[in-house]
This record gives sequence, C-alpha cells and structure tokens, in this order.
Amino acid sequence: MAVAARKGRTTASPHTSITTTAWPGSLDSWLSWIPLPKWALITVAVAGAILLLLFLICVIKCCCSKKKPKKKERISLCAISNSTTTNLVQPEMEDLEREVEQKRPGKLQYSLEYNFRLQELKVGVKRAVELKAMESGGTSDPYVIVYLTSDIKKRYETKVYRKTLNPIFNESFTFQVRQAEVSESTLVMQIYDFNRFAKHDVIGEVRVPLASVNLQHVIEQWSDLAVASEVEEEHLGEICFSLRYVPSTGKLTVLILEAKQLKRMDSNGLSDPFVKVHLILNRKKWKKKRTSVKKNTLSPYFNEVFVFEVPFSQIQNVDVVISVWDHDKVTKNEPIGKLFLGCRATGNQLRHWSDMLSNPRRPLVQWHILQPPDMVDKALGLKSHLRLPLHSR
Repeated sequence: MAVAARKGRTTASPHTSITTTAWPGSLDSWLSWIPLPKWALITVAVAGAILLLLFLICVIKCCCSKKKPKKKERISLCAISNSTTTNLVQPEMEDLEREVEQKRPGKLQYSLEYNFRLQELKVGVKRAVELKAMESGGTSDPYVIVYLTSDIKKRYETKVYRKTLNPIFNESFTFQVRQAEVSESTLVMQIYDFNRFAKHDVIGEVRVPLASVNLQHVIEQWSDLAVASEVEEEHLGEICFSLRYVPSTGKLTVLILEAKQLKRMDSNGLSDPFVKVHLILNRKKWKKKRTSVKKNTLSPYFNEVFVFEVPFSQIQNVDVVISVWDHDKVTKNEPIGKLFLGCRATGNQLRHWSDMLSNPRRPLVQWHILQPPDMVDKALGLKSHLRLPLHSR
C-alpha cells in the first residue's frame, strides 16, 4: 500500500506541475516571462499604441495631400462665386460692347427701285452714320462708290464730305439691267476715305444680291457696313466646248457649244459675240477658224464644230486658244475674253487637255471661265504673228 501510495504521488507530481504551469500561448504566460512589473508593461503598451496611431495619421495626411491638387483643379471654378467666375472667364459686357463698336465700320442707308418697263435699276445712297475714323483727328472724308458685279467698269461716285463720320449724301444713280439678268447681279456700295496725297482707304461696304430682294416695290433700309472684299476681277463670262482627238488619224475636233454671262460690250447692254479657235505650234500661230456672229445676246448658243489635222508627233507641242469677240460693223472687233489649252496650260484647262489625251476618240465637254486677253497672250509668249509652214492634210 505504501508502495502504491508512493507510486501515486510519483505519478501525480508530473500532472500537478502541468496543471499549475500556464499555456505558453496565453497573455499571462507571455507576461510571466517578462521581468517587469505589470504597471510598466501597461505603460509601454499604451505608448506603443500612441506611436502607432501617430504613424497612421501621418500616412493618411501624406496620401490626402497628394490627391488634394487634383480635387482643386476639378472644382476650382465651382468653388468661386458667380460674380468672380464671370470676371475671370469673360470680360465685362460693357467692354465687349465698346470693343464691337470700335470695330464696326458704321451703317449705310440706301434705296432700290426697279423700273420693269425701262429695265432700269435706280440706287439711292442716302446717308451713313457712325463711320470708322480713318484720320488722326478722329474724322474721315467719306464718299461712296456704287457698281454692279455684272458690269464692274461702270461705276458711280458720290461727292466727298469733309471731316465727318455721319455724312448725308442723298444722291441717286441709274443702271441699265435687263430683267432676265437682275438675279445674276449684286449691288456693291463701298465707302472710302478721301486722301489727296495717298491711296484712298476703304471704310466698309454693303453688298446686296438682287436675287435676294423683292424689287416689285421701292426698298429703303439700313445695313451694317462689312469689311470690304479684295478688289475683284471683272467677270468676262464662261464658255462651254468639247475636245476630241484621234491619234490614228491625227484629227483634233473642237465643238463650240455655248457661252453665258458674257461681258456687255455695246451701249444697249448687250454684245454681238463670236468665237475664234486658234492653234499655236511651238509658240507660233498656225491655224484658225471662227464661228458665226450671234446678235444682241450675252448667252449665245453656237453648236459649231471645227476639225484640225494635228499629227500625233506634234500634239504635245500644240496649244489651242479659244477667244470670244464682240463683232462691230463700224469699228474694230473687240476681244471679250480668252483661254488656252495644252501641255503648258494650268488648272481646269490643263485637266481638260489631259483628259482628252487620256481618252482618245471620246469627246469631252467642259465649261471654262474666260480670262483677260492680255493675260492669256502673256502666258502664251507668242514669238511672232507669222504662220508656220507645216504640211497639213
């Protein structure tokens, strides 16, 4: 029994030591291993928590400070009051109005009256106000030039009014315009500043397309002056013709079809047009033919064909000159306009010629704008007026 009791104590002692020893994973076991009093441990733990909290706050502030400028960029205009935003984004309306007033050339009052029986357009230049000052003294010496785009050479001028920005003209001018051509014309009224010793400066202009107004009754109105356009070239008219070339036979066919909106050459506002077709070889006149004369018209219809024999070996050296003339029984015939086609041509003329060569045996029709005769002659650079002796079939 004693032995058993000793064994029991012997076996019980290890169990007793296990039960009295705390589990290593518990908080008490960790604290029991640290050789510090409990109050010191608590102080260290609180200090560590405070340091950790401060570190987290610093990290959050750094992140926020990096994103903050982006937020400001997005909301900068919204965060400002409406009045401040207006001042920053756009100038004051008064400043804008003042700037517009300074740029505006002024206004012109005019009247239009069309007499259907006489086929006359009467233009009244009444007055102008608030013109732009063109001189150093803050004034201008204005006058008005009046013309129609259908006949640029016929121009009227008002009197010059000295040192005023609000001239009263009260002058009228009459243009002969056929009723059928009214819709194709534009009335131009340009105000200039007179200068005795230098070029006259244009103040502004008013353009009135006659197709846009009702000429059944008298029109009187004000219009704002616009910035004047560049000096426009005189419109001489347009012509339509076809070209056809057959390399195997060496035949060049020119079919003159029609013309339109030709320049007025006669006192009655019309012309007696006919067309000449010249062939130029190596910058010398070679062959020519002409159509019949069409009386009293600005839109003649010809439908006349001309055939020239041009060897294939010479087609690259040939220029075809198309010219429209006004026939006159008493005086010399006057040229209205010209153009030429060939390998030396440019623009639409060169394109038409190239299309003809690229499409043998096929007639190609195209409209062309007439050019000033002297300009075409200069571009051709003709050597002489002698006919080139070249064999033709």
